[in-house]
Amino acid sequence: MANTSLLKLELNDKIAAAAERLQMSRREFLQFCAAMASTLGLPQGADAAVAEAVATKKRPSVIWLHFQECTGCTESMLRAEHPTLEKLILDVISLDYHETLFAAAGHQIEAARESAMKANAGKYVLVIEGAIPTKDNGIYCKIGGKTAIELAKECAKDAAAVIAIGSCASWGGMPSTDPNPTGAVGANKIITDKPVVTIPGCPPNPYNFLSTVVHFLTFGALPEIDALGRPKFAYSRLIHENCERRAHFDAGRFAMEFGDDGHRKGYCLYKLGCKGPETYANCPTVLFGDAGGGTWPVGCGHPCIGCTEQGVGFQKPIHMTSKLKNIEPPLQYPRIVEEKGTGATLGSAAVLAAVAGAAAGAGAMVAKNLGLSHKAEEAEEAKKAGEKAQV
Repeated sequence: MANTSLLKLELNDKIAAAAERLQMSRREFLQFCAAMASTLGLPQGADAAVAEAVATKKRPSVIWLHFQECTGCTESMLRAEHPTLEKLILDVISLDYHETLFAAAGHQIEAARESAMKANAGKYVLVIEGAIPTKDNGIYCKIGGKTAIELAKECAKDAAAVIAIGSCASWGGMPSTDPNPTGAVGANKIITDKPVVTIPGCPPNPYNFLSTVVHFLTFGALPEIDALGRPKFAYSRLIHENCERRAHFDAGRFAMEFGDDGHRKGYCLYKLGCKGPETYANCPTVLFGDAGGGTWPVGCGHPCIGCTEQGVGFQKPIHMTSKLKNIEPPLQYPRIVEEKGTGATLGSAAVLAAVAGAAAGAGAMVAKNLGLSHKAEEAEEAKKAGEKAQV
């Protein structure tokens, strides 16, 4: 069945039943599975395997712990639309413990957690939201009389997979900002006997988490991760590479301050401290909130703060320019709008000529680094050949 095309799957009774549970049409359900497979970067035909897994396999039990955090990661999940949260927790996964969403409290909820862990030993997915304080034996975060350190180790012992959602759980996030009074660290510093998949972001995109869970549901294993434990399907490319304002960067068009002419025209936000050139995430391609184009910080006119990147987010000041992976642009460019009624002196003309030359040189270097079109490359080679012939 996993090799069957989605077109044939549309007629399958199990697919129809799954679509009905999720309150989708068959076509919408298959589109959802195809989108998950595409997000994960799976090969052609894997969408059928995803559809089969969601439709037929037992929903994985999920134990979701909260530590030092603002609950923003859960809030992000609440705003997911494909599927919505209630469809996710009732039809895709079995959310057996979540302090924010549970109606129960106190001894009742802790008993539910222990019961779910015992019944699904070796099969449940542990999700950790929030940093774990380690100073003074972890007394700065306790739940049910147990420290975050104790709970994390206890719940991870029999977990089939561990997912750290959000920057706080991934590497300490905001609680770990200097001087880090509570000794906050990421989950992977506490759970060291098994791999921890990290999904950083403040908040992370809910579809990165959902895709990770669907991959586990489909293949019985977590997706491929990088050296920092991040799924490669979501964190293998710099934000700068797919940014909608990238063309302005390449052309040397920058907003110099909030509200100026360049900012209103949608120019690149690098000069305002955008950390996109040194931050790995899929924000510009997946976006947020299912509300259409532009629904991410840079699209709304604010520089990326690098929230997914350890050592960048919550560490570097927002106004500080980021270090580029390819080439840094010149420090000065001509003004966006020249003032009228003022003539240029010989000195200013010389300065402008120098700046223009620097801009032209930078443009050429950026083009070489970022790739020219085939026609442009051929034209450049022909020009060089002509120059050699003249010599």
